[in-house]
Amino acid sequence: MSATTQSHRKRTRARRVIVAGVSLAALGGLVAALPAVAGSDRSEGSGGGNGHGRTVDVQLLSFNDLHGNLQPPAGSSGTVTHTHPDGTTEKIEAGGVEYLATALRKERKGERYSVTAAAGDMIGASPLVSGLFHDEPTIEALNKLDLDVAGVGNHEFDEGAKELARIQNGGCHPKEGCFEDGKKFEGADFPYLAANVTDEKTDKPILAPYSIWERNGVKIGFIGVTLEGTPNIVSAEGIKGLKFHDEAETINKYAKVLERKGVKSVVALIHEGGAPASQSYNYDCNSPGPGDGVSGPIVDIAKNITPKVDALVTGHTHQAYVCEIPDPSGKPRMVTSAASFGRLYTDTTLTYDRATNDIVRTSVKSANKVVRRDVRKAKDMTKLIRRWNKLAEPIANKPVGYISADLPSSASPAAPETPLGDVIADAQLAHAKTVDPEADLALMNPGGVRADLLHKASGSEGDGVVTYGETYTVQPFSNTVNLIDLTGEQLLTVLRQQVSGANQAAPKVLQVSKGVTYTLDTTKSGADRVVADSIKIDGKALDPKATYRVALNSFLAGGGDGFPELAKGKNPVVGGDDLKAFTDYLAANSSESGPLAPPKTDRITVVK
Repeated sequence: MSATTQSHRKRTRARRVIVAGVSLAALGGLVAALPAVAGSDRSEGSGGGNGHGRTVDVQLLSFNDLHGNLQPPAGSSGTVTHTHPDGTTEKIEAGGVEYLATALRKERKGERYSVTAAAGDMIGASPLVSGLFHDEPTIEALNKLDLDVAGVGNHEFDEGAKELARIQNGGCHPKEGCFEDGKKFEGADFPYLAANVTDEKTDKPILAPYSIWERNGVKIGFIGVTLEGTPNIVSAEGIKGLKFHDEAETINKYAKVLERKGVKSVVALIHEGGAPASQSYNYDCNSPGPGDGVSGPIVDIAKNITPKVDALVTGHTHQAYVCEIPDPSGKPRMVTSAASFGRLYTDTTLTYDRATNDIVRTSVKSANKVVRRDVRKAKDMTKLIRRWNKLAEPIANKPVGYISADLPSSASPAAPETPLGDVIADAQLAHAKTVDPEADLALMNPGGVRADLLHKASGSEGDGVVTYGETYTVQPFSNTVNLIDLTGEQLLTVLRQQVSGANQAAPKVLQVSKGVTYTLDTTKSGADRVVADSIKIDGKALDPKATYRVALNSFLAGGGDGFPELAKGKNPVVGGDDLKAFTDYLAANSSESGPLAPPKTDRITVVK
């Protein structure tokens, strides 16, 4: 059977299964195309081989946070760290859907029971080749990967619930139409699950809350949830009319529903995660005991999810871990995350007992594996990327500026300020001054800077040339640069919210424009880490009673990323596109003979 025929048969089956028994009801007029259902059942898995005894091994392949990275990610975003037995470490280049497809297809060979799942953020914050086309290329690639099921992440809501419905069900973009003559976007072959996202008017999930995978009597239920805090990190307009519920409570609810349907083997797809004690993908986070080497929100969530759930596939934090975290009964349970950008995938063996219809938890094994680039590329993925790149080429390859060295974007607690973050903050302030000459400073959220800007990127026109495609990868959100008034007292509150409240456990240190300086004392705790009397604006101490004109993107202006004080700003003005502000700044401040140099990153002083 040809690959084309296989793909067509899978698409037909997936469509029939998802829609069977589902009414495409209008959810209070909010999302007319989203299915309000109790669940969606899949009739079979993929793979081949034997397995007719009392127990059979089910191969679960999983990944998370792809973010439309069809091509190999550049810079630090395209490597993983491996620790050798002698303690030495090695950086391995990884990622790219051509290689991910090769790896997954190789893993499935000889496996009669194989299912592939994802834990959110497959789309959103994507490089230009996908983002320019509203991530249709990524969904097309995931269909070819034979993805069986995915939970939603926060970035699935970047363009709103109606656009997510189109991603699931297909159809051309409502404003831009079809991107290729004679081709209509077919949507995702796999069900997107959103158990804890409900319509405020109907209180029903906006997408199927669970899916049942079945082959030869082996049934595994999947429940998909995104983090309850999604409203804090996406545009308010995109989630208007939606409610986001507690992850553990929601999973426990649907685990009972699945049990009533006779499904006792359950995997939760959770777009929330943790932080391992080591950045090596092969770190043993069960040392000294189960789950002791990982921290963060997923730990508490895992400890509150019913023992009816047999394994947790997680994401959001872009970290790599394979841990056993105790469930409420104290028994270890597998919890995994495969970093981000398609650099890793997790290979988990679930031993299914036909007599009990349940997973033998003590037999579950799991490991993260590298999507290596020293293997043959999947030809169908190469063809897909080439096709979409050709459509994007006239825009992507246009030079927009020049740099004299790499502009890194990766921050750390010891060095929260980054060269690229500084440049973007400066660019937004420059744009803001064209809107209002009284603009004083700019603030940029670190999560909005999605990649390094490299002096010589793969396939670039030459050393130091910055293309539109590269800047798009750095800032893909289509935010606007807004202006608000904040008092000095409010500005102090904002800076303190970087390290307190929602950001207490995982600080989000804003990148600040030129002229803003202050001290971050990491020897202190909570809000006190921001030293109030160290804050200066253009060399002058912060005046609590004065009013400052602040530039920031529309996401932050809505209080995103745990900065509710920013939503209280007065006299708001909406400026232009943030990406255009960035490219305009590069054009105005660099040339082939005078490239832009990396800033000194001396605006935030860190006391250790």
